[in-house]
Amino acid sequence: MNIAVIGVGLIGGSVALSLKGKKGIGKIIGVDKSDLNLAKALKLGIVDETATLDEAIKSSKVLVLTIPVDGILSLLPELLDKVTDQVVIDMGSTKKLILAQVENHPKRGRLVALHPMAGTEYSGPEAALDNLFRGKVMVYTDVPESDDDAFEIADQLVELLEMKATFMNAEEHDAHTAYISHISHLTSMALALTVLEKEKSQGRIFELAGSGFESTVRLAKSSPDMWTPILQQNRDNVLEVLEEHISQLQQMYELLEKEDYGAIYKLIKKSNKIKRILS
Repeated sequence: MNIAVIGVGLIGGSVALSLKGKKGIGKIIGVDKSDLNLAKALKLGIVDETATLDEAIKSSKVLVLTIPVDGILSLLPELLDKVTDQVVIDMGSTKKLILAQVENHPKRGRLVALHPMAGTEYSGPEAALDNLFRGKVMVYTDVPESDDDAFEIADQLVELLEMKATFMNAEEHDAHTAYISHISHLTSMALALTVLEKEKSQGRIFELAGSGFESTVRLAKSSPDMWTPILQQNRDNVLEVLEEHISQLQQMYELLEKEDYGAIYKLIKKSNKIKRILS
């Protein structure tokens, strides 16, 4: 079966590379509003051919949406209007608002809502990796709303991507991703802005930057075109997480101000428990 990837950047390009040549997969067709991205994807061998959206719908069995979530929000109803028996897979990083937009659509069953918990701080076709998803988690969202055959096809693709599956409803998904993904990006961005501001007066600060600093701020290199709409669509959950995060930072600030190093030691020790989750 032919697969159309709508949005040939990091995620879409990695989907294409990971599926190329796999059993049962025909052509990988690239669709993108950027002609430059399409040309790069074709030159890099990420896609077999490029097409307009309407051409891709006619020639593909599966259409994978990997564009920013504001684009998914506006395009998804139109896409469902045009499909017949094709399967539409939404791989956006937020779900509640997007799925509410099409909950009463007569072809809602042709949609399977997925979110691969994988990525890097880079963007564009040149950032695509053929092993980006291997061993990572794919979140299936609101599965009962998808037609059985649509789910089966999507599930086959997830297996070909060599991913592990977990299931949530849209509300759960957005709450959990706020804690384990969205706050990480905001924290990294805030730290980058802090250091950039300090660098104005302390010009040699980056001479001391080592691997710890680099790993902490790497997410600050993420695309604003991708992350601004994610934060907009998941605003309430992100605000809740930020409130708790700011509270923790304020507690550390006050303890350090009071020179209560025993309490600081206990907090650091408590934070070490995250190893149980990460391992």
